[in-house]
Amino acid sequence: MSRLNFTVDRRSSDHGDRWRDNSICRDMDGELFFPVGTGPSARNQTEQAKAVCRRCPVQLACLNWALESGEQFGVAGGMSEDERQALLRRGIRSVATA
Repeated sequence: MSRLNFTVDRRSSDHGDRWRDNSICRDMDGELFFPVGTGPSARNQTEQAKAVCRRCPVQLACLNWALESGEQFGVAGGMSEDERQALLRRGIRSVATA
């Protein structure tokens, strides 16, 4: 399991949805980001989605949206639903974008 290191910003923030206009995935098939199951195919799909996120200029804004809105499914901001849930259990509701 890889270890994630973030600078944490616990303040509430309003990111709005303007960041979506600059997301790499905005014109992609959204199914890539919602793998079904836990088998090898789903894990591969999750890694493909994360690879898209790693290239995205608004990755952290997307991750903040997913954490703050409680998005329970799919890959968002470069993290799977399980990875985001782990942050939420630790009380992390947003990450610093600067």
